[in-house]
Amino acid sequence: MKTYMKTLLAGLAVLAPLSTPALAETFRWAASGDVITYDPNAQVDSFTQSVQHMVFDPLVRRNKELKLEPALATSWEIVEPTRWRFKLRQGVKFHEGQPFNADDVVATIQRQIDPGARNRENLSAVTGVEKVDDYTVDLILRGPYPLLLNDLAAIYIMSKPWMVEHDALKPGNTATGVVTYANNHANGTGPFKLKSYEPDSRSVFEVNKEWWDTPQHNLTEVEFRPIASDATRVAALLSGEVDMIAPVPLQDVDRIAATEGLKVVQDPSLRTIMLALNFKKELHAAPGVPNPMLNVKVRQALWHAIDLNTIQKRLMRGKSRVAGMLVAPAVTGHDDAIDVPLEYDVDKAKALLAEAGYPDGFKTGLACSNDRYIADEQICLAISSMWAKIGVQVDLSVESKTTYFPRMDNGELDVYMLGWASLPAMDGYSVLQALLATNDGTYGGSNPNGLSDPRIDALTRSASVELDETKRVDMLKEAFRITHDEALFIPLHQQPVAWAMSNKVDIPQFPDEYVRPWFAQVKK
Repeated sequence: MKTYMKTLLAGLAVLAPLSTPALAETFRWAASGDVITYDPNAQVDSFTQSVQHMVFDPLVRRNKELKLEPALATSWEIVEPTRWRFKLRQGVKFHEGQPFNADDVVATIQRQIDPGARNRENLSAVTGVEKVDDYTVDLILRGPYPLLLNDLAAIYIMSKPWMVEHDALKPGNTATGVVTYANNHANGTGPFKLKSYEPDSRSVFEVNKEWWDTPQHNLTEVEFRPIASDATRVAALLSGEVDMIAPVPLQDVDRIAATEGLKVVQDPSLRTIMLALNFKKELHAAPGVPNPMLNVKVRQALWHAIDLNTIQKRLMRGKSRVAGMLVAPAVTGHDDAIDVPLEYDVDKAKALLAEAGYPDGFKTGLACSNDRYIADEQICLAISSMWAKIGVQVDLSVESKTTYFPRMDNGELDVYMLGWASLPAMDGYSVLQALLATNDGTYGGSNPNGLSDPRIDALTRSASVELDETKRVDMLKEAFRITHDEALFIPLHQQPVAWAMSNKVDIPQFPDEYVRPWFAQVKK
């Protein structure tokens, strides 16, 4: 058998600390918005996925350095180019006592790749799963695929008996309104159990004393609270009502950092904030009129009309990084030569609109969340004013992410704000297969607005099976070059990761913005 047919990709058990830290008090933290659902397959919101990760384990996971390591799978090998075999960890139990085995993996993967799953795009390379024995499964791929392990790090394993008992073998979907028992309940194998969940109020987690891994935290309980108001969230931290807030309102960073007993931790983020555009025949804001955004000059005009530097300095308090492409410098596929935004030039923007046949501008919708990204509402208000200078009338809508993302998924928006951290792959291919490729049921799962470019589609499919890393990265860069030159999206910036917390809290910060309490230490 050829060498690649039996390449062992991993086989070492996870190295655990030599001793278990003494357990401490409850860790209380707050964010600007709530989880959308506890159903792992019903959404593609990375914040929601990060909270779910407290409850669920994947087959492979990311460690403190964000490197991949074994989790519920202890080893894997490529049996043939389209078949990967995984050996499963034995002796693991779900929170409600069900033993973990291959049946759970099979049921989870089938649920993940079900056409009704909102996050099916996160495992688009997989077409099937087969049980070999109680602790061995095979994943069947549509072709050779170099990023399977990256993708699996965000596929959370559920209990088949639990799903059967609660009629949840089929996935929920926030975009289509399908709700299952898993929406408000969770039963995983992870470090914490979901003790209680009050939507838009709080989630309480208790430590899983039977977790298969050795804890690196000293917590007995975690309490998460969504607090939409920046002022209220900061007040909760200052009063000691919560131990940490993530993110910190940028206008409050200096004040909190100067407060005795508190600290602020800041690092660059992988998340690029951008504007996505409508490529359908007409805009929702102007039915019956041909869509101006189908003209590249109009799209370039919109980009030229945004003063990115002012947004960076005033709204982001100098903490963001102005972007010219859809991935951050740390993400595979980034290219400095492409990462160049169109300069702010109102006269040039007006001239481009005139050349495109819109000397007096046009009307469009602009939609944003107000509780998902840093300063999201304020940024959209600013862009609305900037576009007014070139005659573009904006029908602005701002709403909570709980209603915003389903409307986005259903293609109900014209121009809308989107943040993308290239998760779970942490690779530029994530952008190609989810945002840029034509939505055909396999690719383009987060492309609801009709964007379709045959060149990008071809590059996406070629990159998905290319095992030569240099060639694969060149394909990603070419797709990003096309995206930039055609102004298919308007990148704004990479937002910062800024957390504020009590000096009693020690928790590592990650560029993917995940809060990982299983690495937290709280001093009494």
